Amino acid sequence: MKRIRLGRLASVVTSVVASMCMAASAHAATDWSKVEIKTFHLRGPIYALYGAGGNIGVSAGKDGVYIIDDDYAPLSDKLKAAIKAISDKPVRYVINTHYHEDHTGGNEAMGEAGAVIVAQDNVRLRLSKGSFIKVFGMKMAPKTGVALPTITFSDQISFHMNGEEARVIHVDNAHTDGDSIVWFRGSNVIHMGDTYFSARLPFIDVPGGGDIDGMISATEMVLSVADDQTKIIPGHGPLSDKAGLQRYHDMLVKARGLIADLKAKGMSLEDIRAAKPLEALDPYWLQKGQDWTDKFIGFVYDSL
Repeated sequence: MKRIRLGRLASVVTSVVASMCMAASAHAATDWSKVEIKTFHLRGPIYALYGAGGNIGVSAGKDGVYIIDDDYAPLSDKLKAAIKAISDKPVRYVINTHYHEDHTGGNEAMGEAGAVIVAQDNVRLRLSKGSFIKVFGMKMAPKTGVALPTITFSDQISFHMNGEEARVIHVDNAHTDGDSIVWFRGSNVIHMGDTYFSARLPFIDVPGGGDIDGMISATEMVLSVADDQTKIIPGHGPLSDKAGLQRYHDMLVKARGLIADLKAKGMSLEDIRAAKPLEALDPYWLQKGQDWTDKFIGFVYDSL
């Protein structure tokens, strides 16, 4: 299997980051045959896979394989091949960090291959009902059968496999109302799902239970257990660490404050967008452009 050094990660995933959370029309136009699944060995039994959707975590060892998230459905065969290159053992479990299609699209294929889907209670509820993500014009049809989580939990659940404990922790009302963070305690790796976008302003699914204060709280929880050697897998964007997460946290706090102050003065969402308060942030976070910045302002405004 060809693996790529972590130092090259940021350049490799530039095009991947640009495709995340695409609208339905762009999703339909994607040439899936050109998407390549990139594999990165992080530490011990833990790997990260980068495709076209959410970043995937993998634990592969003597007890078998389990993964965190499973990308879009059309990439399931490529995902299986990438996992097979790491281990010839079967995928026993898939942990969904939340309900969005770019993290759960492979559930059906993985379930049909024998994997058990695991997620927080609200993820099963939202997957079973289907949803429409207005900001992207993206419709998600209801999932049924093996595509639905068959093991759910309210607060926390642990996996004891491959020589270590992985603690799956629900962080409520952050990116959605069903987010989970997966902490590989022995390997000192944390998968944050979409509570962390490491290269841009994040998407906060307010109609799906998302909230800016929950996003900030999620980062604070991870910062409280991370150290300088912790490797952090974001839901989207390059691999990160505690220092990178701290910068993201500080950006969220600053952005919230800037928007909240203007809202408290009685300004409308349109007036706040026109004032461009987030130009005070490091340009690194604004690289997606003004249209996305305006959308993010709306996420924060609506959740305050």
